[in-house]
Parts: sequence; C-alpha cells; structure tokens
Amino acid sequence: MRFPATSVPMRYHVMASPIGDLLLGGDKESLHLVHFQGGRHPFTPPNEWAQDAKPFKEAVRQLDAYFAGSLKEFDLPLSPRGTDFQMKVWRMLRTIPYGETWSYGKLARRIQRPDAPRAVGAANGQNPIPVIIPCHRVIGADGSLTGFGGGLPIKQKLLSLEGALPEAAQSRLF
Repeated sequence: MRFPATSVPMRYHVMASPIGDLLLGGDKESLHLVHFQGGRHPFTPPNEWAQDAKPFKEAVRQLDAYFAGSLKEFDLPLSPRGTDFQMKVWRMLRTIPYGETWSYGKLARRIQRPDAPRAVGAANGQNPIPVIIPCHRVIGADGSLTGFGGGLPIKQKLLSLEGALPEAAQSRLF
C-alpha cells in the first residue's frame, strides 16, 4: 500500500482486535488509515512515521467498544485520501446503518451513479479506513459476500457481530 506524502507528522499504532492486529495511522488530529496486518500484505509504515499510541487512544476505545458490541456508530475525526469519486463513495458508506447491508448497485444508486456499480466496488475496495468506514456492509446483489481487503472470513465476522450476515452468505460459508 502506498500512502501519499504529507507535511504533517504521521503516527501509527498497532492494536490487537478479535479480527487480528489493526494498524492505525494518522496525525494528531485525525485517523487516515486502518490496515489489517494479518493478511498477505501487512502495512509497513514509512520510516518517517513515529510509533505513538497516544493519538489513537479514542480510536482504540471506540474500536474495542464496537468489537464488544456496545458501539454502533463511530465518532472520530477521519481524513481518508482519494479521488472525488472515492470520497463520495466513502461518505455514503458511512450512512449504511449498523446491522444493515447494501448491494453495490444500491450504493451506486445512492450516489446517483446507477450505471457504476463496478466503479463503486473498486472505490469500496480502496477504502483506507475499513471497519470505521463500513465497507464490509456492502455485499453482492444476491446476498453473497464479495471482495474485502481483510478477507471474506473477516467480513463474515464483522457482519455476524452486527447481526447482518445474509442467509445466502451463511449457507455458502458453512
């Protein structure tokens, strides 16, 4: 994963979670990145990033509460970086309620681009702040679990936690 250069000093922290280690990256003001470290491509922060847990204290608290089932909506300052189209998709992802799923087609219609479900899928896959920007809540039109940066087993765990795992996906996974 490449991360754009910034003039703001970047920090990172790795937290343990029920879905594996998560690397949180950002500055003292906002979160820029959540990365699944257990996959095939763990993120290695650039040398100029400093390891520092302090800026991520609230993010860790909210993520822990989410995984414990007591937090349904994150309230954190976020600074994802992407194209205008990606930003539009990521803003819309934040409106998908806890415990619900949308298809890529529905997400495309919601951003007024009904002809672009594949582009929406690509933008969804580039989400730099998964879990908090809930890209895991987007599924195939037939209820199947489709692509997820952390892997389908993690997507299944997140949707199960939220009580939103579609029946079609349950029967295919087990």
